[in-house]
Amino acid sequence: MSEVVFTRGSGWIPSVVREGGMLKLTLGAGADANHEPRTFTFPVGEEHLAVLRADLGRHLLLWSAVLPLCDAAGTRGPLDEGAAVALLDPVLLAAPADVDAYFRRIPWDKGRLIAHGAGIDLLERGQVCAAVRTATEASDTKRAQEYQAQRRRAERGTVLGALDAAVLKYTGQYVHGATIPRRLPGAVDAALLPGVMRVIATAEHACDGLRIDRDPRRGRRGTEKRGWERMAATVEAAVRRAHPELADEAVRTVSFLMCSEAVDRARSTPLEAYEEAAGGHAVLSFTDDKGAEKTWRPGSPRTAAVEFWEFVEERVASDNEVFTIEDEERGEGVQVHFYADSVARITTVRAGGGGADPEYRVEYGLVDGISGYRSLVSAFVRGGCGALDGLGTWIADHAEFERARRRRGGR
Repeated sequence: MSEVVFTRGSGWIPSVVREGGMLKLTLGAGADANHEPRTFTFPVGEEHLAVLRADLGRHLLLWSAVLPLCDAAGTRGPLDEGAAVALLDPVLLAAPADVDAYFRRIPWDKGRLIAHGAGIDLLERGQVCAAVRTATEASDTKRAQEYQAQRRRAERGTVLGALDAAVLKYTGQYVHGATIPRRLPGAVDAALLPGVMRVIATAEHACDGLRIDRDPRRGRRGTEKRGWERMAATVEAAVRRAHPELADEAVRTVSFLMCSEAVDRARSTPLEAYEEAAGGHAVLSFTDDKGAEKTWRPGSPRTAAVEFWEFVEERVASDNEVFTIEDEERGEGVQVHFYADSVARITTVRAGGGGADPEYRVEYGLVDGISGYRSLVSAFVRGGCGALDGLGTWIADHAEFERARRRRGGR
């Protein structure tokens, strides 16, 4: 049974408890194999408790010095209690100059002190006791995260100006560049916000007339990679022309914001918006490479093209990239090969009968992106294989087609 003897606030700062008549410092740090926080304890003396009560800075310094030992314990190892106890006198009882010298010899968690308001410049100079004079019980993890982000940039040789930093904060990418960007005007200093908005306005103007489409080949939430690349290049070029002082990281985050927003719009756009209103006039069957089948009939509330692309979205996968639309009455069909950016149109030359197999004519064509596939599907739905004559070059010889595909750089 433990009794809390001293604690600060309601955060993670270590507390002192009494167990079996013995004072112990207890802290939560790290995580176990189930990702639950681990708790570590080690003995302290009455003289150490007195310092912890009276001096927040020394309390935080001890915490900072103990955390590397907790990290070393990992998910299941014990805390090196001897090493932890050995920290007590040098950190809590020594003169400030001796504490500063001691911290130059041991590992310690600088981020923890920064989060609690320690002076960064003083920490960088090794004056840890002076640095924690400004420390507070409240923790500001964002401050520590921004410091770490600055360090990582410095290691890469990246130097940000005030406007660069403001643009990154506006998009929420100052600390974590891999997060989805957002518009956060409240995160930007009021004096810098007008400059940021001019940069954003430049990017928005560059996007006029551009969009990123849904791409059923990539599943329900899939969007067109080529559209992203086109928009990103356009935005980056426009922003660099208008704001040559911006660092590359700031330019890229504005481009990322524009493209991400365009993707969100695409995902909320119904498939009908990409297809012509006219539907087909015959019963059509859709199949994939896994044996799934769906039938579309004239008079259905949705067009055949929309129904087909919805079928693709639901079924497409890395091992399921071949889909077929067949008009049995006409004896015609098209087979799309997403893995190869190609299509085959199949026409029945002679129906089977009397024990003879039917005879088919197969012609192959290259397809240019999802827009090319949409045009082919819509044309076939309206007019069968004959409606595809004006859409690209059709090659009957498969070997010749493969050579053409390799020349284009197909997979």
